[in-house]
Amino acid sequence: MLGLPRDVTVALFDLDGVLTDTASVHRVAWANAFDAFLRDRAGGDIADRTDELRPFTDQDYFDYVDGRPRMDGVRSFLKSRNQAFDDAQANAIATGKNDAFLAALERDGVTAYPGSVRYLHAARDAGLHIAVVTSSRNGEQVLAAAGLSEFVEQRVDGNTIIDEQLAGKPAPDSYLRGAELMGVPPAAAAVFEDAISGVQAGAAGDFGYVVGIDRVGGGQSAAMRAAGASIVVGDLDELLSGVESLSGDD
Repeated sequence: MLGLPRDVTVALFDLDGVLTDTASVHRVAWANAFDAFLRDRAGGDIADRTDELRPFTDQDYFDYVDGRPRMDGVRSFLKSRNQAFDDAQANAIATGKNDAFLAALERDGVTAYPGSVRYLHAARDAGLHIAVVTSSRNGEQVLAAAGLSEFVEQRVDGNTIIDEQLAGKPAPDSYLRGAELMGVPPAAAAVFEDAISGVQAGAAGDFGYVVGIDRVGGGQSAAMRAAGASIVVGDLDELLSGVESLSGDD
């Protein structure tokens, strides 16, 4: 019914881009923060540059930032551009990004994907237990703003990662912690991810099933399969089709 193996009893959902349409908000906020840094380095406009001070792109977001803890994303992107930086500069970028994200959240609110809401209802009705595992430190606020808190039994977010000194995605630690909080071994849990780093985390943790959600197109689906996704769908409610078992034994 849910498109999962029979022995999966827990669903571990990433948040931004999986349950809520906030990944695009994060992407714009990151672009503004990084471009401000790059303009300062270039001493002016960077719109027409093609060197290492060129503007931050959507592909940069997917390659270096998406799914990672905030500071990991800052370091990963700046290193990709061979930019020297200190902790103060990295913190300034991260703070600028988060301020922009929270302002957009306050101004525009949060939209939950309708297909994801349908899947959450079906999952809860079928007795599947639900947790959210996100690198965002704003997980609680986003869930509340989207009206999804009622579905979530446990939450591992960016604050948990810092407080418990967990390695961020693509390491499996945050997902393993989610499974632990839900009281199941990894083999009994399914990971739902829209980021390559998150899919890699699910594969590295030997979870029972890894669902990739491709909302990007292009080569993203192929990249997710290469990273270890068990299946890739465009929206979560595609798993509710019930035409055939995706695991072979439903």
